[in-house]
Amino acid sequence: MHLPSFLWLWRIAAWAMGFTVLAFVIQSVLGWQMRSRRLSPAFAPWKKQRSLHVFCGWVMVALVGLLLAIGIVGTLGHFGSLGHSWHLPAGLSVTALVAGSAWSAHQIHPLRPWARPLHLGLNATLLVALVWVTATGWTVVQKYLP
Repeated sequence: MHLPSFLWLWRIAAWAMGFTVLAFVIQSVLGWQMRSRRLSPAFAPWKKQRSLHVFCGWVMVALVGLLLAIGIVGTLGHFGSLGHSWHLPAGLSVTALVAGSAWSAHQIHPLRPWARPLHLGLNATLLVALVWVTATGWTVVQKYLP
């Protein structure tokens, strides 16, 4: 059977991964600034930073969802099955950590003091998982390039 080239799909994935890493960096910087300043919620620049932090978080969730879909569709289309490398568990780990981070972010409240440390811990683990998924992704990309 002659399947069409999936190169265009991998290009979208490469850009989405680049923007995911960029969103993570922006999230980290904004989160660090908000945390280190300990400003009053009524302070206007803090509200703008928080809004941008939340917006970048939703962008990151959408990008990781796109990457998951591309990975599944592309791998099934190219190989006919999943699980050909460590990239699958790495990608599923990133997906779960991003979802957990987004959930824990919505739990942050003075009445739930456990939520902020959970959010920060998930994000620290996410950094490691992003390095892992990038490294395994590079080996996967080599399989698809002519």
